[in-house]
Amino acid sequence: MLRTPKGGADHGTAPTGDPLVSIGAVLNRLRDEFPEVSISKIRFLEAEGLVEPRRTPSGYRKFSPEDVERLAQVLRMQRDHYLPLKVIKEHLDAVARGERAPLPGPQRELLPEGSWEAEPGLPTAARIGRAELLAAAEVDADGLAEWESYGLITPMPDGGYDAESVTVAKLLSDLGKFGLEPRHLRAMKAAAEREAGLVEQLVAPLRRHRNPQTRAHAEETLKELAALSVRLHAALVRSALGVHQQ
Repeated sequence: MLRTPKGGADHGTAPTGDPLVSIGAVLNRLRDEFPEVSISKIRFLEAEGLVEPRRTPSGYRKFSPEDVERLAQVLRMQRDHYLPLKVIKEHLDAVARGERAPLPGPQRELLPEGSWEAEPGLPTAARIGRAELLAAAEVDADGLAEWESYGLITPMPDGGYDAESVTVAKLLSDLGKFGLEPRHLRAMKAAAEREAGLVEQLVAPLRRHRNPQTRAHAEETLKELAALSVRLHAALVRSALGVHQQ
């Protein structure tokens, strides 16, 4: 059940006549069912187009009851069905248009909206063998061995590689065509590890929680923070180089 906040601090009304509420009031309504939800989470969902609150002349967000219910639906679909935000948005938009839109089944393997994607045409299985990685990255065994020696690619205990290693290998291969050698890229690896360490610190308390839903929320938060970190890193590199995204 969504909780209705007490008090009259919020101003404005929705088309239904119900009062519009602030983001803090939305947080209070949602926390009974979603104890780990945060203002940053609500803002992230807004940035991804899942909800469109009104704005006051001074720029403050104001949410209608429909906005709050839509946020609750998004959070339920993430929690209960493991759906990525893109799929959730398409489903809710279809329902809002009056279309019959059966709820998609669980899609644990799909990446969340805003996350990085595998390179087109590359294998996307959970793990692949050495020969497949060599073929996907178009590199010889010596080249792969050099990447591994610099810690840019790390095989799994069974000798295979995860899907993300395929993307990394292809990018390393493409950068190599411009004369960037593995020794040049160690700084990028170190920066990525520092970013990962910061993200892991933020979600560590949630991952240790006894509540399974809280631990599941920790994994979702981890993905969102990773996606935001990737976008920030790309934007900072473009800014430093004076390159504007088209």
